[in-house]
Amino acid sequence: MTVQVPVPVLDTPRLVLRGHRASDLEDSFAMWSSPEVTRALTRKPLGREDVWARLLRYIGHWAVHDYGLWHIRERDTDRFVGEAGIADFRRDLAFSFDGAPEAAWVLAPWAHGRGYATEAMTTILAWAASAHPRTVCIIDPDNAASQRVAARLGYREIGQADFKGHPIVVFERLA
Repeated sequence: MTVQVPVPVLDTPRLVLRGHRASDLEDSFAMWSSPEVTRALTRKPLGREDVWARLLRYIGHWAVHDYGLWHIRERDTDRFVGEAGIADFRRDLAFSFDGAPEAAWVLAPWAHGRGYATEAMTTILAWAASAHPRTVCIIDPDNAASQRVAARLGYREIGQADFKGHPIVVFERLA
């Protein structure tokens, strides 16, 4: 028996954001196995098993928190764009988020530079604003593209920390 947790479908002018499904493995694997995508995130491409575990974590996150990450598709073509949302990743950081959800976005290489991350996250943050007026995000100091997205979304730097032996910049946004 499969229990499906309802994930709201969010629409933007160019995107459809929906809950992840087991059938999304190939799209997610293609993205997460790309060195271009993982360079500033996991520092190495992920294998199929790791992507499967990530996909299951995304699906389960909604059952525990009533929020999570969405699977993003381009409206006109139905092409996989990426994943974005807010989550409680329980990061092992010396820097405390004080219970604020962490915003996250990652896009397939073909979707970079098209404004899709900003478009998706603007809609997600509007959806989450009443229940989660404060969100945080962490970004590699060399990931200028994600830092620009964060700035457009209204995030401001509040500190720096170490995550798994690498420096990160911590940002905060108040709705």
